Amino acid sequence: MRLDKFLAEAGLGSRSEVKILLKKGRVTVAGQVQKDGRFQIDKNTTAVAFDGAPLIYQEFYYYLLNKPQGVVSATKDQQFKTVVDLLRPEDYRPDIFPVGRLDKNTEGLLILTNDGALGHDLTQPKKHVEKEYYAQIDGQVTPQTVQQFAKGLLLKNGEQARPGELFIEKVTKSNTRNGWQSEIRVIIHEGKFHQVKRMFEAVDMYVLSLKRLRMGALSLDKDLALGAYRPLTADEIALLKN
Repeated sequence: MRLDKFLAEAGLGSRSEVKILLKKGRVTVAGQVQKDGRFQIDKNTTAVAFDGAPLIYQEFYYYLLNKPQGVVSATKDQQFKTVVDLLRPEDYRPDIFPVGRLDKNTEGLLILTNDGALGHDLTQPKKHVEKEYYAQIDGQVTPQTVQQFAKGLLLKNGEQARPGELFIEKVTKSNTRNGWQSEIRVIIHEGKFHQVKRMFEAVDMYVLSLKRLRMGALSLDKDLALGAYRPLTADEIALLKN
């Protein structure tokens, strides 16, 4: 592997930024200063250091984020903070992106990675990756609603939503528009734009709050604070890839 590619993938910056660091003599290979970005190294065995600190090659990075409200699922935004902005400087890489999207006001599990192949697989409709949510609903969710979700709903714009699994947690009277408030869990197998909200609108109910609990085999940690994140374990990465 070229030295400049290794340094860029180690998170030191873009190829042009790495070139400047090399010219300044801040990179050593096997203990010797190396200024040529074209220099070939073995990414797994060659000792490369930056300012004396050893660099370990890692191609892909995987994080589980508990997304808070008010943050957008994007890498850049002119108006709002993005999920990538929540990463600490030492964990930030310019190629990291969110896998799929959660609405700005939706909380919960979001995967951040630079593994484009995995991101593609997890968001492809034909893969049928399960997504589980907890929601508070303006409306009285009943066993009949559960059956409607199980059959698949016709959304108000004419799109057909695939069957989903709806579970009623609690139903109480309230001063909301419909006079009832329900707490539910729902499992869907696709990722249409604003899908959960649109599914409830199709049965004349409205989502008051929404939180993603699970994506595929990966569940949100109960003790992971809003806005916090952690690296995925090797076992979790293998589960997602399978």
